Amino acid sequence: MPYVVADDLPDAPAGQRFRALLERPEILRIPGAHLGIASLLAKKAGFEALYLSGAAMSATMGLPDLGMITVDDVAWHIRQVARASGLPALVDGDTGYGEALNVMHMVRAFEEAGAGAVHLEDQLLPKKCGHLNDKKLADAYDMAAKVAAARKARRHLYLIARTDAAASEGIDGAVARAKLYLEAGADAIFPEALTNAEMFREFARRMPGVKLLANMTEFGRTPFFTAEEFQEMGYAMVIWPVSHLRVAAKGMEELYAAINRDGGTHKMVDRMQTRAELYATIDYSAYEALDQTLVKTIVPEAMPQRS
Repeated sequence: MPYVVADDLPDAPAGQRFRALLERPEILRIPGAHLGIASLLAKKAGFEALYLSGAAMSATMGLPDLGMITVDDVAWHIRQVARASGLPALVDGDTGYGEALNVMHMVRAFEEAGAGAVHLEDQLLPKKCGHLNDKKLADAYDMAAKVAAARKARRHLYLIARTDAAASEGIDGAVARAKLYLEAGADAIFPEALTNAEMFREFARRMPGVKLLANMTEFGRTPFFTAEEFQEMGYAMVIWPVSHLRVAAKGMEELYAAINRDGGTHKMVDRMQTRAELYATIDYSAYEALDQTLVKTIVPEAMPQRS
């Protein structure tokens, strides 16, 4: 039953629930799910935390991932995922939407929307996907100030600092930045766009006792690794940030081509979720049953007369 109508609403804040998941020995698997329907399908598959990718949210709005979306745009996605699934979500906070005060506003807005965790990155605007070329890095101390601001503003939100330094400053630069961000108050580190297993292992070796996040995005600079392989390399979390969007977008592309080619959808029906399957996913019957328990409103026909 959806959390919006259930009696078993989570008692603990999302940040506390996210942190508790990381206390277990096995790696935390976090698929991308930036829409309510996606969050329900991921939950049905057995996932316990979700990821909201800035690239996925931007693309859904028809925009490139260049830091163009706003705090309010992201909060809208957080609210629907939190309400639909009740799962704690790790949210892409890009560069924090500005400087320290903007970061504090972002943290409070994301917490209020229901987020469990956020990651901040050390790029300059216009930021890029971490697996693209010619990324411009912020000064490490400026980034540390943002992390400290986020730590000061948060009530329970789990804070992950992302560094894109490996591409231009190597492992030494990425490790130095990561240590600075930890000192500023980050709970975990996200080393972006590492290009082979040796780099992943070396970064983890030089960050003993630190929770690390791995990014398993397709068509990027990181080879395909499984969750088990990342765990063996020393990582506590792994995200598949845009996989769901890529699959869905490819499906829509094929659907529109089929309608144009065939004059209808009759050759695509076997690729579709049925009405019954959709209603089961969103638990249509639970909402319908709840609606029937509500007292019908009686609208007065006229104002009473003064006595």
